[in-house]
Amino acid sequence: MSEAAPIRRPVALITGASAGIGAEFARVFARHGHRLVLVARREQRLHDLADQIAATGQPRPHVLATDLGRNEAPKKIAAEMATLAVEPQYVVNNAGFGLMGPAVELEPAEQLAIIDLNVRVLTELSLAFIDSLSRHRGGILNVASVASFLPGPGMAVYYASKAFVLSLGESLHQELSGDGIRVTTLCPGVVPTEFQARAGMKKIPGWKLLHTSPADIAAAGYVALMKGQRVVVPGIANKFVTSLPRILPRGFLLRQVARSQLKRRKSSPSS
Repeated sequence: MSEAAPIRRPVALITGASAGIGAEFARVFARHGHRLVLVARREQRLHDLADQIAATGQPRPHVLATDLGRNEAPKKIAAEMATLAVEPQYVVNNAGFGLMGPAVELEPAEQLAIIDLNVRVLTELSLAFIDSLSRHRGGILNVASVASFLPGPGMAVYYASKAFVLSLGESLHQELSGDGIRVTTLCPGVVPTEFQARAGMKKIPGWKLLHTSPADIAAAGYVALMKGQRVVVPGIANKFVTSLPRILPRGFLLRQVARSQLKRRKSSPSS
């Protein structure tokens, strides 16, 4: 007789979990009783977060310190999860970054790294665990942006990558519904995190009305995923921004976004 396949415990796999929205996702999933696997490059940050969660009485999350930018990273995550005898019930693709500046002036390798993380890795992880997501009636939560709805001169590759995330998420929402898998795309506006520093912004952009805390964004994303919503845009002001492409000419939006990004760049002191 062949041996029975080992039973694997369902978990929520969260990328980019070392800070910002990712860390808040970890907290909100833990509060709702989910066991976690946390993925990011900064191992000590992950262990600190895991300790904080364990201190609340929740099971201590598993920590996988991995550079998602490496081609083998998704396969490494799958192998390590198998070793831990866990499998995803939920996949939260939160890891991502952007860079500010005209595309022709930014380092080509860094812009390709945006595509690699925001697009390739997100796509691979979205599709890697379909069997376990279906088995546990779980889902995928992909973090896009209000930028997904707009042209993005001044951050062209980042905006384009987030447009991809929105398009992919909506399509998977439809395709996977028959398998019992929820797919939600979360589109936050401006969130004060480490993203701005990584992007080369010296101050948090946008009107304060558009700013939302990482904790509020994570909570909104969790609720939307559990409800099986296709797309969620937290905040009334952000919802208004995402409606602009339907009521304003594309050329006008291009000029306004370009003017805003250029103004922000000029107002940032040089390092």
